[in-house]
Amino acid sequence: MVLNALFRSAARSAPKATSVNHENAPAYALDSRTALAQLAATGCFSNTFYVSGQEQLGKVLEHAGRCDPAFVAKVAVYARERGFMKDMPAVLLAHLATRGPEGIAAMKTAFPRVVNNGRMLRAYVQVIRSGQLGRKSLGTAPKKAVQRWLGARSAMSLFS
Repeated sequence: MVLNALFRSAARSAPKATSVNHENAPAYALDSRTALAQLAATGCFSNTFYVSGQEQLGKVLEHAGRCDPAFVAKVAVYARERGFMKDMPAVLLAHLATRGPEGIAAMKTAFPRVVNNGRMLRAYVQVIRSGQLGRKSLGTAPKKAVQRWLGARSAMSLFS
């Protein structure tokens, strides 16, 4: 038996909550980088008990807008390769295409790792064309990324 006088647990209290959740219960606020990473790894764009798909998209875009483009690209790659997400990485890539030169450069870097099959390519194009991110056309850089992806595939791999 361990001697209680020597190995006593230190009494600790939890830090005070800094925010509230969707049920107005005390919660801890996350910075934008942490919140984006959490949403990218666990979020879905369908309606859930607490939040609608539109609200969740708004939160993802809000947090992504506050993060630097290189980090958003890393989150998109992580969500696709490690989180096995489908729509979230496509949305993050499409968001990068709207962020100017830095965002375009980050999108070009992440594109080959995120868009690894035809379904991901279709999701990416669909997200951009939907108009939810502020544009309805691909634009030059996304169009060239799609063309490079299509050009690197054989006819058989495109149909499978």
